[in-house]
Order: sequence, then structure tokens, then C-alpha cells
Amino acid sequence: MPRSVNKVASRTRKKRILKLTKGYFGRRKNVWTVAKNAYVRATEYRYRDTRTKKREIKSLWIQRINAAARSIGYSYSKFINLLKKSGTTINRKILSNMAMNNFDSFKALVNKK
Repeated sequence: MPRSVNKVASRTRKKRILKLTKGYFGRRKNVWTVAKNAYVRATEYRYRDTRTKKREIKSLWIQRINAAARSIGYSYSKFINLLKKSGTTINRKILSNMAMNNFDSFKALVNKK
């Protein structure tokens, strides 16, 4: 008996990977084995670096809040503690945005107590 291979499924799988690697440079975009390896590595980097990016963005928010709080006369930790004691629940993204773009409302949070 002849050997049976599922050509339809393997071609579909290859087309999907080659479509995903469309913008890559050189053989990474059109040679199956190179494209497959490039795609696997790229997805691993994407998984890792999205978490790194979130970590860096949160760090930037904290730096901005700290700079604005110090101009008022508080350190970052004392400012956050003051907000928690007053019952204000605003996340760091919004606080950072207020510190950068609307400093008067940021000051009003401290005076609210």
C-alpha cells in the first residue's frame, strides 16, 4: 500500500506560519524551516517582553508620581500612604497622568485628607 500523508493539513500549517512571518528579512520569510524557527523565537520574545514592558511602564508611573509628590513635600511612600488612609482609590496610571497634565488636581488629592 502507498504511504498516506495528510498533505492538506501540513500545507495549511506551513502557509499559516509563512503568513505570520511575512515581514521578516531574508530567508526567514519564505523558507519553511528557517521561518518556523524564527516564528517560535519571536513568540518567546513577545511573551517575555510584554511583561518587561508592563514592568517598565509601571516604574515610569511611580517615578512621575514621586517627582510630583516631592514637589509638594511628600515622598512617594508617604503620599501613597496618605491616599490609602484617606480612602482614595486611584491607580498609578491615573495618578501619573494627573501629575503630568493636571497638577492642580494632583495637589487637591493631598489637601483632601
